[in-house]
Amino acid sequence: MDEGPAPAAGPPGDRVAALIGGAVGGSVRAIARLISMIESGGDAAAGVAAGLLGRPRGATVLGITGPPGVGKSTLITALIGRYRSRAARVAVLAVDPSSPFSGGALLGDRVRMNEHGTDPGVFIRSMSSRGELGGLSTATAGAADLLSAIGFDVVIVETVGVGQNEVAVLRLADTVLVVLSPGLGDGIQAAKAGILEIADVLVVNKADREGVATTVRDLKSMVALGRSGAADAGRWRIPVLTTVAVDRATDPDGAERAGIDRLLDAVDTHRQHLDRHEGADARAVRRAEAAVEALVLQRLQAALHAPAGRESLARAATEVAAGGADTHTAADRVLRGLIGG
Repeated sequence: MDEGPAPAAGPPGDRVAALIGGAVGGSVRAIARLISMIESGGDAAAGVAAGLLGRPRGATVLGITGPPGVGKSTLITALIGRYRSRAARVAVLAVDPSSPFSGGALLGDRVRMNEHGTDPGVFIRSMSSRGELGGLSTATAGAADLLSAIGFDVVIVETVGVGQNEVAVLRLADTVLVVLSPGLGDGIQAAKAGILEIADVLVVNKADREGVATTVRDLKSMVALGRSGAADAGRWRIPVLTTVAVDRATDPDGAERAGIDRLLDAVDTHRQHLDRHEGADARAVRRAEAAVEALVLQRLQAALHAPAGRESLARAATEVAAGGADTHTAADRVLRGLIGG
């Protein structure tokens, strides 16, 4: 994508408008700058949101999650290639674990996807999770909205890969792929509690490895168990697919990436299912609700960490420790102080 010129100095609204114009024109610098403003929060993020008001959003948002080591980034690289063969513009938000010291992202996913780094139709950005427990950064929803508003056809959101806590992506994405691999053993057992609530498509990657048949059988049994007793004709039936996503950087002569076309067909079919049974308006409301909720929680946390909030928390903790109040009563008191209730 074009680096583009830096916007000229001027009033904040004019600078945001210039950046949005550059981003629509394909400027990598402008897109990166806008996402940085969203990540910084406060007035800068609010200015970007205001600048995007009224712009149509047409991107398919694809969420990809699963335990570490199952090949999510390599699978995404393969998906990008297939989408680009359809002439679709693709953006990737790879939410990496935060450094406990700097708070920054480790950037590992962006490095692994460098096969598409020079493609003008692809934008890849790593974002720090900043300690968020749902597998996404608080700014992810805003960044995904930006990318849709400036004309990307597909936005892929890869979560940090910490397992069944990755539920935040469920509300942001149109379709969620849960990626596993053969030989996970207890990993599948650990994922069972929430996997059917999260997944729209189950993907067994690295399907050229031993044990794939057992993994697929176990997952299909889970899906069947989850459907038992449900007679809703409009309910989506979760497919279990196998893929072999070869990393061309480490294996340039490897076998053709198997199963990727079937996976894209499943994503397309799920989108059609949503159009029939949910509709674009309902998805837009669900996504907006997640974005607003994320901002409310972010601001509440900021208020708690401000001097007045810390003082209130310290008083409550002292009272609880002394036996003068229980934790629930103390928490209610702190919360009322934060929201002015």
